[in-house]
Amino acid sequence: MKSALIKEFRHHGPYTFLGAAVSVILMMTIRHWWPAVLDTERTLQLFEFSHPLHVVLSAMVTATVFKKYRQNKSWKGIAAVILVGYFGAIGIATLSDCIVPFWAETILRMDAHLHLGIVEIPFIINFAALLGISMAFFSPKTYIPHAGHILLSTMASLFHIMTAHAGKFSFGQGALIIVFLFIAVWVPCCFSDIAFPVLFTGKCDHCHED
Repeated sequence: MKSALIKEFRHHGPYTFLGAAVSVILMMTIRHWWPAVLDTERTLQLFEFSHPLHVVLSAMVTATVFKKYRQNKSWKGIAAVILVGYFGAIGIATLSDCIVPFWAETILRMDAHLHLGIVEIPFIINFAALLGISMAFFSPKTYIPHAGHILLSTMASLFHIMTAHAGKFSFGQGALIIVFLFIAVWVPCCFSDIAFPVLFTGKCDHCHED
């Protein structure tokens, strides 16, 4: 199991870094030429839109992977899928989209504000988690939702950072944001989709093969 998890993390590393770099470059270009398009107010709205979607896909993938290997259709088994999907999605998504970006804002000396979705929009976040878990029962897919999960996590984390800085980003800031974005997405999201569910099952054989 350990070697399979390491292989999964290595496999996702280059794609996650490339996605982070492209996202930051696009963000810096828009902020440079059309700053009003992505001002702090609009990026907060975009964060509040992308973060719940991230929770949906995270819950779906986490619950699906756990359900696939648990193979327990009793009420206890169903409850276990719900709990693993819920805490895996909300806990990891909060770390990825909110806490790590807040650390980045603080270190880069921006106007840092911690936006916790589960606190600021609890109904939406809880509904998103339960929706993702229900999808794991009725449409158990992992590969495409996992890719979407990575994309949405990248967007949500970047939008959180952008809420703390109204002006243009320097090249130095952009480079550091790429690093923080990579950390925010690669470790928590892969842990949520791969490591978190299999910790409870002890199995990880082609985790995203349907």
